[in-house]
Amino acid sequence: MTIAFEVIKECKDTRARVGRLYTPHGVVDTPVFMPVGTQATVKAMSPEELEEIGAQIILSNTYHLYLRPGAEIIKEAGGLHRFMHWNHPILTDSGGFQVFSLADLRQINDEGVTFRSHIDGSSHFLSPEKATEIQMALGSDIAMCFDECPPYPASYEQVEKAVKRTSSWAERCLEAHRREDQALFGIVQGGVFRDLRERSAAELTALDFPGYAIGGLSVGEPKRLMYEVLDYTVPLLPASKPRYLMGVGTPDALLEGVKKGVDMFDCVLPTRVARNGLALTSSGKVVVRNARYARDYEPLDPECDCYVCRNYTRAYIRHLLKANEILGLRLTTYHNLYFLIRLMAKIRTAVMEGYFLKFAEEFMAKYLEKEVSSGECRNQ
Repeated sequence: MTIAFEVIKECKDTRARVGRLYTPHGVVDTPVFMPVGTQATVKAMSPEELEEIGAQIILSNTYHLYLRPGAEIIKEAGGLHRFMHWNHPILTDSGGFQVFSLADLRQINDEGVTFRSHIDGSSHFLSPEKATEIQMALGSDIAMCFDECPPYPASYEQVEKAVKRTSSWAERCLEAHRREDQALFGIVQGGVFRDLRERSAAELTALDFPGYAIGGLSVGEPKRLMYEVLDYTVPLLPASKPRYLMGVGTPDALLEGVKKGVDMFDCVLPTRVARNGLALTSSGKVVVRNARYARDYEPLDPECDCYVCRNYTRAYIRHLLKANEILGLRLTTYHNLYFLIRLMAKIRTAVMEGYFLKFAEEFMAKYLEKEVSSGECRNQ
């Protein structure tokens, strides 16, 4: 096994659980939030800062790295870990979501997807085999199968076709995958149709992947619908293997996902909103760019002990953002990632010590999060 997973503790009132994921580049405590480093960098953060805030594993994007700088360059550099100076676990997605989101720039058939680069318009073809070969060249600890991610809303017929392709492509990825120090995860599709989720999960679990992702959510559907799909999809996946909910990272969705038995999450939300001047805090969202914070000499979150909150005020950070100073978005990014990583650590403690439900209720009562569209997590 290139990776191993063990469940350490389960919540008696929910499906929440604490586990350990063993990879070639280190152990990951779950449930875990993975910062997104689309182009071999988490925007505005150095690898040393990611270590400082407690990031255990990051995600990079196959589509973007294939187009620039190219998988061969990264392979020649010694692989993605050495290329980006990150000696901890990395998960790479297959690039499927990015390709399918191109809409007007791609054509799909059973063999793969022909698409035009968003950078220079050049034509490319991505097949399950090609996506797997790219990820093997990158050398990530966890690679993802190439899948078809249908939009929301989509007809039953559209989603059924995507499920069929996803299963076929998963078999082809598995056959093409030859890197012994890299695990390949399957991705369950099925949209918001229960019977299609059941079919997809049955076909993929029969292939015995070392881990499974739940795809096709966080694409614009209401959160209540996403939670409903998770309720019946998570139990379809092997309890002995890690479960990964793709593209989800708002605090309320993280808590709900953990409650339903999910182990791994990723999302660009904390870094993207940070660049727009929004800070995640224990008392809700703070849009620090707003004029009301011009003379606010409190930290972003008085209850946070991160480097930013120990040393800088809302007034100063607002000044930096309004003046278009790079330090401003670096500070908000640092804080937001720390906030979510710290939240996951608190969740693990709450599950281990038997008060997860109480913790979740108290956190959300204080956080008072305004509804955020589930589609916000998907594009950096």
